[in-house]
Amino acid sequence: MTGEPGKTVPPGAGEPAIAGPPGPDPSAVRLRLDLSYDGSAFHGWARQPGLRTVQQTVEDALSRVLALPAAFRLTVAGRTDAGVHARGQVAHLDVPAGCWALAAGPAAGRLARLLPADVRVHSICSVPGDFDARFSALWRCYSYRVCDDPARADPLRRHDTLWHPRLLDIERMNEAAAACTGERDFAAFCRGRPGATTVREVLRLTWERPAPAVAVATVVADAFCHHMVRSLAGGLLAVGDGSKPVSWLADVLAAGRRDPALRVLPARGLCLEEIRYPAAAEFGARAQATRRVRAGRIGGPGPDGGHPRAGAGRGGGPSG
Repeated sequence: MTGEPGKTVPPGAGEPAIAGPPGPDPSAVRLRLDLSYDGSAFHGWARQPGLRTVQQTVEDALSRVLALPAAFRLTVAGRTDAGVHARGQVAHLDVPAGCWALAAGPAAGRLARLLPADVRVHSICSVPGDFDARFSALWRCYSYRVCDDPARADPLRRHDTLWHPRLLDIERMNEAAAACTGERDFAAFCRGRPGATTVREVLRLTWERPAPAVAVATVVADAFCHHMVRSLAGGLLAVGDGSKPVSWLADVLAAGRRDPALRVLPARGLCLEEIRYPAAAEFGARAQATRRVRAGRIGGPGPDGGHPRAGAGRGGGPSG
């Protein structure tokens, strides 16, 4: 299977083994939701008692629109952390066929009226029963946005942009980033989680300037570990402003342990941009391969941690 043009994406995820779901219920319909949200006022994706989360907000609205007879949980491609945004999040759920038959036409419009302004379900549609928002994914793409001239910072974008006080050298950052692409062990850039692998394949890690005083990172991988994107971005800012040499990130990666000088950047600059899936005929095979490879990579004792990236990952936990 292929992800980005010209790149072959090996199936796999590298999380603790997770059993496959039971076969599709013939009386149910599987729905795919494509959604976006401003994460500023949410305590992340996952439900938490007494806290406002994206999952709780969307599930409550769906329950009303589809008149669902029982409690349910959305399965999401990547559980984003508090403050992280999403422009291309994907989730799925199974609903009774009768509920969908009654609500299919007006569902998107009714959701738009019920949901608050900081979250939107752009589309909701039926998909094959073997589609899995989390395990069928080929890759996830995140961006991280920085303004490196506070005098030129846009106040209207303060919720999705980090203001950095020193000018960044994009060429140095891209040179350093090249050492972090490919399949590698990212233990040095993750928050530890016992029993989970930290091996990931980064397909793309680049910086560019879409506007004066703005630097944006694009990171594409089959999955991520917890805080992996923000740690990589933090290390590259240190290289870009001259605080660290270009070789520093490669040295940290090779050491395989957290460097106290490695900064985890604030969540507000991070956005889940896109999740790519194979053709519909390959949904089930991709999900099975992801689980199988993930189980295989857990075998031996690993470094301190591994968090299937929480959020975007070969599996999905909190992202960032």
